[in-house]
Amino acid sequence: MWTLAVLTAYDQIAMSMHSYSRCWIHLIWGTLNREKLLNKTAAARVSRYVAEYAEKEGIYMKINYVNADHVHTLIDLPTALSVEKVMQLLKGASSHWINSNDVVTGKFAWGRGYGTFSISESNVSRVARYIADQEEHHRVRTFAEELREFIDRHALRWKDEESR
Repeated sequence: MWTLAVLTAYDQIAMSMHSYSRCWIHLIWGTLNREKLLNKTAAARVSRYVAEYAEKEGIYMKINYVNADHVHTLIDLPTALSVEKVMQLLKGASSHWINSNDVVTGKFAWGRGYGTFSISESNVSRVARYIADQEEHHRVRTFAEELREFIDRHALRWKDEESR
């Protein structure tokens, strides 16, 4: 009976050829060895670049915040890109831009890994506020402590320092 009702409903609806997606992802990544390399001026420049680059690549970025040693962004993952590809684009382009524009002294690099956490539509505002409040947040908690909290909250397995 249920199958017949579903088939009947689909028969009566002209299905759209368009695809729709809303997949909010909170991305976090850090500098190599978690070094505090980005002063406020440099961080603001990187933040602007990351936002502009994301827009150019068709990635809707609701917010980003660049700290001295790590970045938080909240994006709506495009259907044509994987999380891994988005991270390659954002980290690769921004590190190249930082080095090409002498944003920091010496060679700059992001660390190897990253964190990605799915966000429900009902939590988007809360996560955006969390990202916006990074400066205040990190007065009492280090990036390492924050990352460990995310890993624990999402029931992931913490990897030792050699694997970061």
